[in-house]
Amino acid sequence: MTAVQLTKGAGTPPPRSAMAELFLGGGPARRAAWMALGLMLLFSLARVISGEERLTAAPTISLALGLAVPIGLAALGGLFSERAGVVNIGLEGMMILGTWGAGWAGYQWGWQGALVGGLVLGAVGGLLHAVTTVTFGVDHVVSGVAINILAAGVVRFLSELLYDEDTGGGPAQSPPMKGDAPEFTVPLLSEGLRHVEERHWFLVSDAAGVLGGLVTDISWFTVGVVLLIPLSFFLLWRTSFGLRLRSCGENPTAADSLGVPVYRFKYIAVVISGALAGLGGVALVYYADIYREGQTDGRGFIGLAALIFGNWRPGGLAAGAGLFGYSDALSVRSETAVVALLLVLAFLLLGVAVYQAIRRQLVRAGVALVFAAIAVTGYLTIEEPDGSLLSFTPHLITLLVLSLASQRLQMPKADGLVWRRGEN
Repeated sequence: MTAVQLTKGAGTPPPRSAMAELFLGGGPARRAAWMALGLMLLFSLARVISGEERLTAAPTISLALGLAVPIGLAALGGLFSERAGVVNIGLEGMMILGTWGAGWAGYQWGWQGALVGGLVLGAVGGLLHAVTTVTFGVDHVVSGVAINILAAGVVRFLSELLYDEDTGGGPAQSPPMKGDAPEFTVPLLSEGLRHVEERHWFLVSDAAGVLGGLVTDISWFTVGVVLLIPLSFFLLWRTSFGLRLRSCGENPTAADSLGVPVYRFKYIAVVISGALAGLGGVALVYYADIYREGQTDGRGFIGLAALIFGNWRPGGLAAGAGLFGYSDALSVRSETAVVALLLVLAFLLLGVAVYQAIRRQLVRAGVALVFAAIAVTGYLTIEEPDGSLLSFTPHLITLLVLSLASQRLQMPKADGLVWRRGEN
């Protein structure tokens, strides 16, 4: 080997493994990896201090994933609509239409029919929103609110029209769905992770519980929804279709001058938005095996909040949906675990306070510190939470996270504006 080759080799760093590249490399992947590790440390610490094993138990994670799916689908629907410049407050109404369509079609043809029925009725709601906002120029918020009100009345009317005692349904619910949506469990991996989780080792058992929840009793529908997140990112940020759609939400006049059919893309985006929200209703029917009036319980609005929390990005909205789904799952699985979640929230807020203090944002640091103190006080004083606290906890956590994330939000510039061709 020559001296030149030795010199070149001495200056070349050794190759890193894939895991090292994930944590030491640059870009969003590194930030996501460090964030996931930090959250696991917080939850492990909270589990050890509180003794609440259900914080990271596999059944809790599996339930959280299932509860996050309808919220994530509503948020994903809002992403397509708002990236095209149409605010979709009507996500709740489109999800209501999806639940009714899934309940009716599931009663007729099983889980496959429920999938198609919810998607179609949700798309119809999106089409109605597109007609009123894009064609007739109605204010987006007014149109969305009207769709929410109209959807609730329409499904009640259809239930009274089509269901009676002979069918097993009624004005407020459908007959049970024929058959369950298929699920799967990875046998050896699930059992191995469960054995590690039962050891209660710090961090290791918590990671095993989280991974175990992702491979145990998971619906294939849930897998498809998870795959929609990277697929949506690829479609919107890596294809010419996505570039044109996003240009309609940033500067529709400039897009129109370049030959982009703005009206057509807005229609496509809003119909896709309604179809995805309708699939969120399908997820709720799969979970309960039946349609019930009021089944959405405001999840369309929470999906909109998750979209804003995620800064109108697929990965961010998935994190927001996961946050709400996890807190909702804890309220179902264990009352005392919800109190332990306040300890996790306190640790997180303390970290935010330190970060803001380093940036010399003393007011924000002080606010975060005050909320951290309130969370710690709640953890120390609340022994048996009542039902109102259990039901409000997911909403409270979502509001707190949204308030902390609100400083970095950048919505599409033309989002919510009524646009007319030839007018600036």
